[in-house]
Amino acid sequence: MTRITRISLWHLPLTSHTAYYMADGKTCDTVETVVLALDTDTGLTGWGEVCPIPHYLPAYARGVAPALTELAPVLLGADPVGPEALMATADRHLPGHPYAKSAIDIALWDLTGQAANLPLHALLGGRQAETMPLYHSITCVAPEEMARIAREALAEGITQFQVKLGADGDWQADVARLRLVREAVGPGPLVYGDWNCGATSLEATRVGRAVAHLDIMLEQPCATIEDCARVRAATGLPMKLDETAHDTGSLLKGYALGCMDAVALKLSKFGGLSATRRARDLCLHLGAKMCIEDTWGSDITTAALLHLGAATDPARLLNVCDLSGYVAPRLAPDAPLRNAGRIAPPDGAGLGIAPDRDRLGAPDLILE
Repeated sequence: MTRITRISLWHLPLTSHTAYYMADGKTCDTVETVVLALDTDTGLTGWGEVCPIPHYLPAYARGVAPALTELAPVLLGADPVGPEALMATADRHLPGHPYAKSAIDIALWDLTGQAANLPLHALLGGRQAETMPLYHSITCVAPEEMARIAREALAEGITQFQVKLGADGDWQADVARLRLVREAVGPGPLVYGDWNCGATSLEATRVGRAVAHLDIMLEQPCATIEDCARVRAATGLPMKLDETAHDTGSLLKGYALGCMDAVALKLSKFGGLSATRRARDLCLHLGAKMCIEDTWGSDITTAALLHLGAATDPARLLNVCDLSGYVAPRLAPDAPLRNAGRIAPPDGAGLGIAPDRDRLGAPDLILE
């Protein structure tokens, strides 16, 4: 039987390839990620990562270490194989804090996969796709510049484009952003406008009606599912939920209100691979298309989400995200890269990647 003997934690800055401007004053430039290692008495190490964007969701990078310290008596000496059993114990010991538990859960799955000598997708339902489609997120800047970015991504094989909206509070500029990006990529590719909860239903409805003839999807315009449903009903445009989709209840509400044509399943919102897999299975039943991703991060969380994406019915998988391709530094030299607008999960056991400990440096916290 394997036992966890040491917990190590690092805080690392990740710098985005460009500053991401979003509605309601949200920005994403340099963000702190939290990396976790669980060492065992058999010599195996499981890796986890969580990277909350500041002022974005109820999650805080510096909140992970206190939660981990609180959970150390539950984790140290425990058998990591079979993550859901140990996470159930962790939930009883410390209710809530799903973002902090997300990194733990990913590391437990990594150890389970290594112990079984199987890649995680084999344990998460079995591989259903060799590669998966990516989307490209376009920062909210001048409409012409966003169209240029879209053309460059299209030339690299991307066929799905997330257009950030609302950073300047000008609904007519948002209409121009969607119109010019649609013109830049032509008919066929998926284009969707994302407000990150930063619009009122009035603003989003005006934009949606102005572009309703352009084959556009809307993403999370408002801060509540009810307001998103009103926008969907008023515009007739398909809707993707993101920030408000975080547990079973919110998924069922989005489905019941008819505004969950697609949904973002982000690992840290749900609490790791265990909970997100359950959300994935519910969405398969409800019929929603899924974007399987995370809030932000580098190679570790990207590897985790790619394994879950590869084990998901391709007919229901809208896309995945190579988060690590948007940031520097990369943490694992053997991590996968995008190729012609698609990406594959790592091949090795567990997560299938080996973070560079020299790049991580000395841990900020060691528990044993």
